[in-house]
Amino acid sequence: MNILITGGAGYIGSELVAHLLADGHKVICVDNLMYDCTSLLRYSTNKNFTFIKEDVRNLNFISKIMAKADVIIPLAALVGFPLCKRDPRGAKEINFESNQWIAKKKSKDQMVIYPCTNSGYGTNEGVCTEASPLKPVSLYGITKVQAEEAYRAVDNHVTFRFATVFGPSSRMRTDLLVNNFVLKALREKALVLYECEFMRNYLHIQDACRSFKFVIDNWEKCKNETYNVGHDEINMNKLQLAQEIQKQIPLEIIKAEINSDPDMRDYEVSSQKIYDKGFKCVNGLDVGIKQLVQAYEMIESPWFANY
Repeated sequence: MNILITGGAGYIGSELVAHLLADGHKVICVDNLMYDCTSLLRYSTNKNFTFIKEDVRNLNFISKIMAKADVIIPLAALVGFPLCKRDPRGAKEINFESNQWIAKKKSKDQMVIYPCTNSGYGTNEGVCTEASPLKPVSLYGITKVQAEEAYRAVDNHVTFRFATVFGPSSRMRTDLLVNNFVLKALREKALVLYECEFMRNYLHIQDACRSFKFVIDNWEKCKNETYNVGHDEINMNKLQLAQEIQKQIPLEIIKAEINSDPDMRDYEVSSQKIYDKGFKCVNGLDVGIKQLVQAYEMIESPWFANY
């Protein structure tokens, strides 16, 4: 199939392209290259890969390129609460308004797979399922949830609520929680933790990519639904995460009692719905930590972040 990915040079997109090309799909990647301009170079020799430098807010262009697609994967976004706070106009235009437009303009036969975030759960008691109330606490979470609602209103969609993704990528991010903790453990030999008890769930980047492949291959049984996607065996709080890292990297864990974490998410999430469809995560936290340690041997300056 012909697959259009917006924001395809980003953290997830850079790895997702490899999975889709390996399955024989033709991939058109659109990105404005606001970050790394080299993350997609490895695909330049593949005849089924096309890259176009463009901003997703250029709606005339997006309209033309959408017409060629069987599947649309809109990854383009300002990701994370710090970046959205710094550029609220961009967050609203890119994260919500451009996606609202795509949802309205796509044909009824075009498949769209939209990755939201389980940041939308905010602070929730108990285990969050797809039926749990959404209570985003940041502009990032709000705009992503608004976009999810736009896609859920049209036929032939799948929306994901991703856990906190971790692991190495060609367009690395060191601001994601696991990636950041591992980097600090290596560089500073210590972790200062705020709200140690706050729960999160996690998802290896390769499993995130596999989830897109899974729903494409099983569209009829998966379509028109929303799915939490995370590795339920590694639902844990921040202290437990630090202790898992400590098993591989010698470090001091410092529990801060005064300050607070500006990202106030606290939730436990179940991904059983997509597991029941046949999907499963295959990459554990221990493997991801080992991979990150190796990746950071090749990164001299930790500037790979969305801020």
